[in-house]
Amino acid sequence: MKELFSKITSHLSLQLPFAVFCKPGQMEVTGFFQREPGVHYVESYEDAGFVFAPFSGEKRMFIPLDKADTIAAVYNGNPDVQPANQPEIDLSAKRAFEALVAKSVAEIHSGEFEKLVCSRTEKVPCDADVTAIYERLLATYPNACRYCFYTPETGLWMGATPEQLLRFDGKTLHTVALAGTQSYAGGEVVWEDKEKQEQKFVTDYILSELDSLATDVQITGPYTFRAGNIVHIKTDIKATVEASGLKEIIDTLHPTPAVCGLPKHEAMQFLLHNEGYDREYYSGFLGEMNMHDADGKQTDLFVNLRCMKVKDSTAQLFIGCGITKDSNPQKEFIETVNKSMTMRRVL
Repeated sequence: MKELFSKITSHLSLQLPFAVFCKPGQMEVTGFFQREPGVHYVESYEDAGFVFAPFSGEKRMFIPLDKADTIAAVYNGNPDVQPANQPEIDLSAKRAFEALVAKSVAEIHSGEFEKLVCSRTEKVPCDADVTAIYERLLATYPNACRYCFYTPETGLWMGATPEQLLRFDGKTLHTVALAGTQSYAGGEVVWEDKEKQEQKFVTDYILSELDSLATDVQITGPYTFRAGNIVHIKTDIKATVEASGLKEIIDTLHPTPAVCGLPKHEAMQFLLHNEGYDREYYSGFLGEMNMHDADGKQTDLFVNLRCMKVKDSTAQLFIGCGITKDSNPQKEFIETVNKSMTMRRVL
C-alpha cells in the first residue's frame, strides 16, 4: 500500500489523472495512474479503462488502461476511526431543503411525478491528508465501492458507494434496485410503507426498461442491506442481454429512479432547475469498463453516492433522499444529516 499511497500523492502534485478503487467485499486496491497529462473522455464504449461520469450530460471522463500504470495492493491496515459528532444544523440550509421537499411533494400530488430524489450539499473543514482519508474509507466501509479519483478538470473526489449500477460481461447483466434509507441501530430493521414504495418504484422501473433489452430476467425478493451506519432495501436483478451495446445499456439504466425520479427525463429537468446547485459527478457513475479477466471482458460500474469533492482544506459533501407523496420535509432533512455522517466519519 505504501507504493500506491505514494503514487496518489505524487500524481496530485503533478496534476496527473488517476483512479484508485476497491470493490465491495474486497480489500485488494487497484490504481490506474495516467502516465502523461491530458484529459480523456469516453469515446468508444469498447475501450478498456476507468470511467467517471456526471449526473447529467455526456462529459464522461476516462482513464484509458493503455495510457496508465496499474498498481494493485492488499489493504490490511487498521486506522483509528472515531464516531463523528452530530453536526451543527445550518438553519438556512434546512429551510431551503425542506422547501424543496415540500415543492417536490406538491408536484407528486399534482400527478407530475411518481417520485423525485432531492439532494443538497454542505461544506466541511478538511485538513487531513488525502491518503489518510482514503485509508479510513477502506477500513470503515468494506461493503461499499471505495474510490479516489482525480483529473485537473473534475478535481479530487472520494466516496464509498453501496449501489451498483451494473455488471456486464457482454451477455449477462447484473444490476440492483436500492432505495429506502434509515440509520442502523442494531436488531431487526422495520420498514415503513413509504420506504417500501420508494424501493418498488426503482425495481419496477428497471424491470420495465430491461423489457426491450433483455431476456430471462431474474430478481430476488427485497431484503435489508447494510452499508456502514445506514441500511437500505435492496433487490438483485440478473438478465441475459444478447445484442445491445454497452452505451445503450448504460443510458437505459442511468440515472435510475434511486438518484433522479420518475418519469426520468422530466424528473432530471425538475432537479436541474430546482435544487439550486450543480451536482457535478454526484449521482453519476464510476468504475471499470471492458476489463479482461479469466471470465472474459467485464464492465463493473457503481452509482456515485456517499461521496465528496475535496479542494484545498474543504470537503464538499453531497447528500440526497427519495421523495414520495408521503414524504415529510423535516424527516427528509434529518435523513440527509444522517447520510452525511458516512463521509464526516472519515474526515
